[in-house]
Amino acid sequence: MNMVQAINSALDVKLADDPDVLIFGQDVGYFGGVFRVTDGLQERHGLQRCFDAPISEGGIIATAIGMGANGLRPVPEIQFADYILPAFDQLVSEAARLRYRSGGEFSAPLTVRSPYGGGIFGGQTHSQSPEAIFAHITGLKTVIPSTPYDAKGLLIAAIEDDDPVIFLEPKRLYNGPFDGRHDRPLKTWANEPAALVPEDLYRIPLGTANVVRPGEAATVLAYGTMVHVASAAIEECGIDVELIDLRSIVPLDIETITASVSKTGRCVILHEASRFGGFGGELSALVQERCFYHLEAPIERVAGWDTPYPHAFEWDYFPGPDRLIAALRRVTGAV
Repeated sequence: MNMVQAINSALDVKLADDPDVLIFGQDVGYFGGVFRVTDGLQERHGLQRCFDAPISEGGIIATAIGMGANGLRPVPEIQFADYILPAFDQLVSEAARLRYRSGGEFSAPLTVRSPYGGGIFGGQTHSQSPEAIFAHITGLKTVIPSTPYDAKGLLIAAIEDDDPVIFLEPKRLYNGPFDGRHDRPLKTWANEPAALVPEDLYRIPLGTANVVRPGEAATVLAYGTMVHVASAAIEECGIDVELIDLRSIVPLDIETITASVSKTGRCVILHEASRFGGFGGELSALVQERCFYHLEAPIERVAGWDTPYPHAFEWDYFPGPDRLIAALRRVTGAV
């Protein structure tokens, strides 16, 4: 399966497994979603389990919160992560706090799916990476898969979670893994081990990172599309790098991170969102607090520019292998 098919499969098996699960959003019903992620679900499960919603992100999330508080497990889709801000008040003031403010009497077990990130020339209104905003909100969980296998297992776990989850889907990875550079033929998921996705139901617990590649010289922390950029850089640079795919940033698998950086003594953080205020700053602080006496070099961050997302210069904004290789050479002394 590619990532679109894996997410569709996760939704399909949960609709069949749990009558309380339902899916709604803009164009997700008859049309099957702008990226075809919900294709066929309305036909298989009916109009009351997979249906279209008006163009009102605040209304979509508000409705999902009400559904969750009354025992359902809604999976609303926001068509692009850039469009989620009209629903931000509902997510922050209601969904994230409902279980706590009601003393556990109510919960908001909704999973908000949304295509996320750049790499398809979508420009600044279709390509943003807002994960740090959600990570800051106590009560929300934020998940970002990098492979079809992870996408299905993480989405099933998110739907079954009793807290609200923001599930960000890197649209650059929907149909194939990113080889790290835009000027090379794009790979497909065919024959990729991470694309061997079981048809049936399985779970990947939220908050469990994946050590994609073991190494001794340095640790790279990444998630989503940047896992594939990091893999390309590591293949080119010849440095023995340990690559960790965080999978979810809240909850965060700090134990795996700490063990890796304590072993390698060096850490580079890679994400495509803007550097200033990005989630890499939080990762850097956590690593410094826990691994200070093991560090052999300053922690480096490789990220997007501190500007609005530039449509015409997307591939310069997008962190690529060359920028990561330069950072790895600096921290290891192999300049």
